[in-house]
Amino acid sequence: MKRIIITLLILFLAGVLFAQQNEVGAPNAERIGVDAAQQQLKEVSIDKFEHDGYWRSSMSTDEGFVMSRLFSGAPQDKVPLEEEEGFNIPDRYVLGTKVDFLRRGHASITISPIRPIPIEGITKTISIWVVGRNYNHELKILLQDFFGRPFELHLGKLNFQGWKKLTVAIPPQAPDGINGIVQRNYHYNNQLGVKIIGFRIDCDLMETYGTYYVYFDDLRAVTDLFAENNRDTDDMADAW
Repeated sequence: MKRIIITLLILFLAGVLFAQQNEVGAPNAERIGVDAAQQQLKEVSIDKFEHDGYWRSSMSTDEGFVMSRLFSGAPQDKVPLEEEEGFNIPDRYVLGTKVDFLRRGHASITISPIRPIPIEGITKTISIWVVGRNYNHELKILLQDFFGRPFELHLGKLNFQGWKKLTVAIPPQAPDGINGIVQRNYHYNNQLGVKIIGFRIDCDLMETYGTYYVYFDDLRAVTDLFAENNRDTDDMADAW
């Protein structure tokens, strides 16, 4: 009888945890790193992958060959930003990357813009639409913080079919303002945020064979623009 009761209790707790996970879903930008009395959160477009040659892909030539180019297409479930409606902003293409593996190995593919892309304000989350082709490869986003130091964050596995929106939360800044991903320095209120320096796909060893395709679209961020919108207009610019 005790075993039955214990089993039922375990099943009940598992169900509660599963329900909580479903409720959590994507990271909640309003609860990430609330370190100011006021916030002005806004979802902004970083890149729609509309410019040919802006993104480049690379990998070790010992592992395989990689190339990237634009294709016509878009996720059907993507919701356009309200502020962009009526402006006829181009959104016709997606970025495709093709990989031809030479042998099994711990291969990595890097997809980078021709220069780092700054995000205004204090970034809370970053999202991107991806076609992963149901491989166990892992996608990571590469960042630079306020001091130009490189960091990487795990966006998720690519083991799904069709388009899927992957979102990652930027960890809150450490109280000392030095360790971790730093987006704000108390000396310079006119310099904030992080820069995107690319993506990296870490390939699963058992699936590094044949040809692999992956597609990207609509890179966005949810950012706090309170400090950006409340700067001192008569302050001096330290850029000389």
